Amino acid sequence: MIQSYKKNPTLAENYDSIIIGSGMGSLTTAAILAKEGQKILVLERHYTAGGFTHVFKRKGFEWDVGIHYIGEVQRENSVIKKLFDYITDAKLKWADMGDVYDKIIIGNKEYDFVKGVQNFKDKILSYFPDEKNAIDEYVNLVFKAIKTSQKFYMDKALSPLLSKIIGRKMREPFYKFSDKTTYEVLSSITKNKELIKVLSGQYGDYGLPPKQSSFVMHAAVAKHYFAGGSFPIGGSSEIAKHIDTVIEKAGGTILISAEVDEIIIKKNKAIGVKMKDGKVFYAKNIISGAGIMTTYNKLIPTETAETHQLKQQLQSVKRAVSHACLYIGLDGSPEELNLPKTNYWIYPDKIEHDTAIDNYLKDVNSDFPVVYISFPSAKDPDWSNRYPGKSTIDIITLLPYDGFENWDGTRWMKRGEEYNELKEKIANRLLEVLYKHIPQAKGKIEHYELSTPLTTKHFINYDEGEIYGLDHTPKRFRQRFLKPRTPIKNFYLTGQDIVTAGVAAALFSGVITTSAITSKNIIKKVMKR
Repeated sequence: MIQSYKKNPTLAENYDSIIIGSGMGSLTTAAILAKEGQKILVLERHYTAGGFTHVFKRKGFEWDVGIHYIGEVQRENSVIKKLFDYITDAKLKWADMGDVYDKIIIGNKEYDFVKGVQNFKDKILSYFPDEKNAIDEYVNLVFKAIKTSQKFYMDKALSPLLSKIIGRKMREPFYKFSDKTTYEVLSSITKNKELIKVLSGQYGDYGLPPKQSSFVMHAAVAKHYFAGGSFPIGGSSEIAKHIDTVIEKAGGTILISAEVDEIIIKKNKAIGVKMKDGKVFYAKNIISGAGIMTTYNKLIPTETAETHQLKQQLQSVKRAVSHACLYIGLDGSPEELNLPKTNYWIYPDKIEHDTAIDNYLKDVNSDFPVVYISFPSAKDPDWSNRYPGKSTIDIITLLPYDGFENWDGTRWMKRGEEYNELKEKIANRLLEVLYKHIPQAKGKIEHYELSTPLTTKHFINYDEGEIYGLDHTPKRFRQRFLKPRTPIKNFYLTGQDIVTAGVAAALFSGVITTSAITSKNIIKKVMKR
């Protein structure tokens, strides 16, 4: 049954813009358009809004499914902080995670990533005293790559004509960095394999190891956290809650349990959407934040997709990795259990990231190539007000989708004994890793449950349970169709696929999409406030 995110709204038949999906890109697009005076309808097929920013509750606990830390929100004048303030009317508040945001653990060695560019460099230098030049050069290259990305993404918002005239100049400097893999760049500045492994220790944030990922994707993540990490006070559901208020003020609505069946296109112009229950809504603009694969494969009428060869375009990009997440609820407050705010990135010893993944893909019983542990209850100062005497931990690892294909088509929570046994086996392996690094968690766990690629598919509607949309290879950044405008009039895209993975990138996708729709310099407007 379709229902409102808050209360029974008065639904109209016509809107200024309809947005499919309620992830960060969609919500940002909706909030900005609402501030431009548009009446917006956001349609979410899941029973809760927010995409990867939503939370779920079970057995007296609450878990954030996709937000583990956000960078650049402690500086008042940063673009990301100003954007979050703009779309939430400055209601969203952030808690700083402290000096050490990430801890890279390789075998028995630990390497802290500390906030502040100079502090970061000094700390890495203390582990690798002979690598000063390489560390300095690495940080310089990260900043250089990011500097070129501004114009590259601005080009995506330009009209086709303008992009034809000036776009090439805006894109070329970016390609110098995006065409290279992370490993190519790092191995050109140092031969120290351990340093390369440490510097690329956040690759789980975008899902591709150094020999496959584009350096610009790596640089975006590294730079994003140089000033430290933060967590939304009150949990990540605060994001959708405050954006909903902004949308509502302009007469718009977020609908949940509202699945779109098809985008209605007449004479190559998007005019509305048909819902699964047959209801139809109309709008001047239709925007999909449901991911380009889902949009082109499932929501666009076959005839239109064939006319513009939309499915052929998808052949030039690949789906990102799928994953498992173990959600753990513990007895005891974060303070009592002495849980850190720092994220742990745990890797096998004496083996490169790429090799570890290759081994694992050949045999999922071999060592996990990466295990990421996050302590959300320790990061949120409001947690203990909501859940006194309780704590949570999330553990994430890569998990190939093909190991779960047998259960595709089965119902969530009713996939059978064999599936549950496989989940239990993976959960116990992840708990072993946890106890090695956080021994105090042993005997304190009240509840745990594992999400698999099928869980992600069920809730996020990504066909193979991919967490980051499209793979961030050098080839991906050369695809010109990954932008807001489509060949269909009044039909636009938003979300991580038109920018890159991550909440901050999806946030920025909303700026690019709204700039393309309104022909206004939205970022200038945001920064002026």
